[in-house]
Amino acid sequence: MARAWQQPLPDMPAPPPSAAWGRIAPPSGYEPQWRRLVDAALELDLGPDDLAAGGLDAVAQAREWKPATVALYSKVARYGGLALPLPATPEPDPVALDLRPLTLVRGEDPEHLRSVAWCALALGWPAPVGVFRSLRRDQVRVTSRRLLISTDDGEWAVPGALTAWHAWEACRNRFPALAASPWVLPALRRGPGLDSRIGGRLSSQALQATFTKHARSTVGHLRATVTPSRREAVEQLAVDYRRLSYDTYRRLALAAGAPPVTARGVVRAARTVSRSARAGRLAG
Repeated sequence: MARAWQQPLPDMPAPPPSAAWGRIAPPSGYEPQWRRLVDAALELDLGPDDLAAGGLDAVAQAREWKPATVALYSKVARYGGLALPLPATPEPDPVALDLRPLTLVRGEDPEHLRSVAWCALALGWPAPVGVFRSLRRDQVRVTSRRLLISTDDGEWAVPGALTAWHAWEACRNRFPALAASPWVLPALRRGPGLDSRIGGRLSSQALQATFTKHARSTVGHLRATVTPSRREAVEQLAVDYRRLSYDTYRRLALAAGAPPVTARGVVRAARTVSRSARAGRLAG
């Protein structure tokens, strides 16, 4: 376990931020995230004691980090020995949102089809991003009416995802590296890592970035194809999509009635449903 960071003794000046960070060993398994956290802190001339005292608010504001990113780096900082409070994951806002545009096939680009297949699966099987990262193709079976997903935790039937799944499978079968990949959501290009390869397993961070990119490209498509009568509704949807994360997407799917895959997020989704029901009764 990493040795906890010690606050400087009274009346003793703290070392320069770069030197102070250099005295802390990165937490095992989180070296890249630790390096990005240190770089973000040094941009604001903050040392580890400054971060421990003031939290991540200043860094998050400067980097425009979303709540899920703040939660990730808070965890990394704690693993490195900095006693930062873990921020609470915010409730979905709005509590209901039309997610279907994210599941519609509108082209043949592999990255688009991979994202559409992911969103279509997650709408009926809202697993956390880490579960999707490790989901293999042999865990998904196709029937005439739905997809069947099997994991160590059970088996789920996913309706409404066949079109997206077949489009993605047809696309990946045109590329040998993708066709041979065992992963449902494989890498489409090589990354910076030495072991990165086409068809390899993506990181959770890469999948989060993929979802954000897909949501923003969907916004562009909606604005380009909207009719004048629906322009106001599409503009509101575009605002919601631009701040949508995958974690919020899955909680909205849970709140809409999708069966839970893991315990994570189920309590918050139940609160969202109750809140929405109360609002409906008050409006009535």
